[in-house]
Amino acid sequence: MVCRRCPRLVSYRERVAREKKKQFRNDTYWGRPVPGFGDPNARLVLVGLAPAAHGSNRTGRVFTGDRSAEFLVGALHAAGFASQPQSTRRGDGLRYDDAYLTAAVRCVPPDNRPTPSEKAACLPYLSRELRLLTRARSLLALGGFAWDALRDSVPELYGLPRPAEEFAHGRCVPLGAGRPMLWGSYHPSPQNTNTGKLNTRMLVELLDHIRASWTRGPTGPAAR
Repeated sequence: MVCRRCPRLVSYRERVAREKKKQFRNDTYWGRPVPGFGDPNARLVLVGLAPAAHGSNRTGRVFTGDRSAEFLVGALHAAGFASQPQSTRRGDGLRYDDAYLTAAVRCVPPDNRPTPSEKAACLPYLSRELRLLTRARSLLALGGFAWDALRDSVPELYGLPRPAEEFAHGRCVPLGAGRPMLWGSYHPSPQNTNTGKLNTRMLVELLDHIRASWTRGPTGPAAR
């Protein structure tokens, strides 16, 4: 994937890849837009914010090589969606079963803060990817930024008004018969996991709740 639509992101992703982090000075950084990864027949699609500077921007695989990845993939493994609890590098043997991971913005942003125009520039890529994931039953937004990106994609993808519901952990918004349900979770960033705002039990319970909704619908309390 080659894209240079956002000059600020292009400049930053390439500078990080040149300068590197001391811990990874011998690594060859990816330094490009990061594609999605997972099971193309997945019923669960998880959407994050953007690559981390020394995580996905280094490894070239979404949610790989940083602390957010360590937390998220550990929870996905505990819930039966991942073949192993670690995601350290491409080629490490990780496989997802019935899950696919991607991001609202494909290039690492300074301070983890994409601008509204950068989100809008990347939205067609997200929409195109979601259109190809024809078996998706649940779209899980990891954080408010991804939630808004998914809401923005709804009119083009499904011909519906943009959902009005605001982000909340465990929130579910059905999009109608034959369409996926939109779910929300706190982002698995250290800012949330170190403070206890999100813990492994909460995320695994939410993942189990989502899986159960495929047979009984989105009834019962959401995981909190």
